[in-house]
Amino acid sequence: MVFKRLLGSLGVGGPTVDTVLDPGPFLPGGALTGQVHLRGGSADFDIDHIALELVARVEVEHGEGESEGGVVFDRFVVGGGFRLAEGEQRSFPFAVTLPWETPVTELHGRPLGIVLGVRTGLAVAGARDKGDLDPLTVGPLPAQEAILEALGHLGFGFRSADLEYGHIGGTGQTLPFYQEIELTPAPQYAHAVNEVEVTFLANPGGLEVVLEADKRGGLFGGHDALTRFTVGHRDARDWNAEVDAWVRQLVEHRAAHGTTAPYGHYASGGEGYAHRDGHSHDGHGDHHGGHRSGPGMGTAIAAGAAGLAVGVVGGMVAAEVVDEIGDAFEDGGDEEA
Repeated sequence: MVFKRLLGSLGVGGPTVDTVLDPGPFLPGGALTGQVHLRGGSADFDIDHIALELVARVEVEHGEGESEGGVVFDRFVVGGGFRLAEGEQRSFPFAVTLPWETPVTELHGRPLGIVLGVRTGLAVAGARDKGDLDPLTVGPLPAQEAILEALGHLGFGFRSADLEYGHIGGTGQTLPFYQEIELTPAPQYAHAVNEVEVTFLANPGGLEVVLEADKRGGLFGGHDALTRFTVGHRDARDWNAEVDAWVRQLVEHRAAHGTTAPYGHYASGGEGYAHRDGHSHDGHGDHHGGHRSGPGMGTAIAAGAAGLAVGVVGGMVAAEVVDEIGDAFEDGGDEEA
């Protein structure tokens, strides 16, 4: 679906812009391709540049609770420096590279509730207008998919996914936000944790995997447990055994070494340390809601994502959600990456 918007700063008779993305899903670190279509207005206009912005709906936690806003996390100039004649039509193919940390929006075709968009703007004779917003669909990298598949096979269920503003210390994170995929615990861990959260931080060399276990009762001494592991993009591993070992390490080490240090620890035999910056996770495991899911179509996590999508979208297709939040993005509330 393409959203057509008249350039408001130019009024009636100004040029219009449509961006058509090639069929997705696209991959983090991969090419985003498509075409920008321009149609001239009722007069000639000088087009200074055509820019694509990647935008995301991000949650911000603060003292009063949570709020959501649009964050621009990359920008590309794909054309410009020409005069668009009255009524003239021009098309500009483009191929740009998505950031490696671009969030995943779907798994096996099931939406995760993450909203990303590609916003096209024109700078026309010194005036700028954000004229077109299109939904961006991003699938998982092979290692991301393998880890999520393993979690599903181990009995974890999909609860929800969101984008959190802030930084995970001890990692190579580059974007101003990170994605959390929240899972209900597998039966063998249900006595110990409320949920497990997974964050993927991809880079050209591989993938950082940050796991967080929300406490159940007083098991973790008042704090959540976090740890970090690294894998290669094409690693061949027994992922079920590997991921199960990660979770056991996360739970057992923290339980055996109760600590007062907030948001982080070294896991025995693990590969690193991580801590959340920007907001507190104490006691937040139960406020996300969502649908618990067991094994079903595809993987357990993909099936849970399908259930979540109904609750989040409320009957609207993803494109309509992006169209709706486009107004918020264009109210000047964006934060540059």
